[in-house]
Amino acid sequence: MTQPLNPAFAATEAPPVMEARRWLDGVTHPADRPLINVSQAAPVDIPPLGLREALADAALNNPDAHLYGPVLGLPALRAEIASQFSRAYGGQIDPAEVGITQGCNQAFCAVMATLAGAGDEVILPTPWYFNHKMWLDMTGVTTVPLETDATLIPDVTAAAALITPKTRAIVLVTPNNPGGVEYPAEVLDAFRDLARTRGLALIVDETYRDFDSRHSFEMGGRPHDLMTDPDWSDTVIQLYSFSKAYRLTGHRVGAIIASRARLFQVEKFLDTVAICPGQLGQIAALWGMQNLRQWLAGERDEILARRRALVDGFPAVKGWKLLGCGAYFAYVEHPFDMASDVLCKRLVSEASLLMLPGTMFQPEGSEAGKRQIRIAFANVDAKGIAEVLRRLAAFRP
Repeated sequence: MTQPLNPAFAATEAPPVMEARRWLDGVTHPADRPLINVSQAAPVDIPPLGLREALADAALNNPDAHLYGPVLGLPALRAEIASQFSRAYGGQIDPAEVGITQGCNQAFCAVMATLAGAGDEVILPTPWYFNHKMWLDMTGVTTVPLETDATLIPDVTAAAALITPKTRAIVLVTPNNPGGVEYPAEVLDAFRDLARTRGLALIVDETYRDFDSRHSFEMGGRPHDLMTDPDWSDTVIQLYSFSKAYRLTGHRVGAIIASRARLFQVEKFLDTVAICPGQLGQIAALWGMQNLRQWLAGERDEILARRRALVDGFPAVKGWKLLGCGAYFAYVEHPFDMASDVLCKRLVSEASLLMLPGTMFQPEGSEAGKRQIRIAFANVDAKGIAEVLRRLAAFRP
């Protein structure tokens, strides 16, 4: 006799990155054509030495680093985020409007758990970040796809037409995962106005904000004006991740910027699933915010150089289209008469390339998804990017 299974979990797709890794099973690659893995958008390099030393010191000499901490995070980290984000976005964020989570995925889940339940609806632009879709599926919330055009920028008028009495939130990711595109400030303003008028939450996931090509926080630029509105917290919920900025993927540190009332509800979720975020990761994030501004600016410059290498080299891949490129991602369209999931499996064995098909970022049966592929280039330098493009150009089905 088998044990029961929550039908919502049974209906949820398997984690795409783990699924793609299974494509490598039993595949060998020629010595002169080693595997290039552009499937996952996470840095594999370790944090800089100073941050590692701070972690080691905390582990050795700070007894509190090994104990439970506040459910919503260390007060010093919350205060630092509030201070730096207030300056960066030209608004006023209070430490009480900041909560710390075990990574940005948990930030999304925590916020969404307070917003929507089974039978409710949430609008996600396509292509979407698959973990967002997975959480909604697991909790019985209906994902309403908001199709985007060739620019991959969502249209607020199209979004308005999708709102029903069951709609609870609209989710935007900028710079976008998987599309790479950076949403213009006026687009975010329009979605904020729509959400406010209709009594919805606007969730803005800015995991990749440190790698936006249009501005540098160090130079006083900002990607949008949402936080300049003194009433931002009645509508806007911002999410952030320390994984990408400071290479803290294994420490799982994310943040929620939201109203005090929202965080009061979020605290219930976090206390139930984690009790508190990990202390060492928070200590590392705080040290990074206070000491690694110039280092992070260099990381941004390197990512932007890789982006330029991909954009400049892509025209040589005849027949393919570059739909979007930014942060860690290029989102492309292939020219072949086969679905992208089939093509990506073939590219593993025939070109030693591991990348994710658009079928993982679009609704089931989507014709667009069958033509699209995501290339995550965060761990591939300019030389490696040139080799990826060379292999794609040489591939013949």
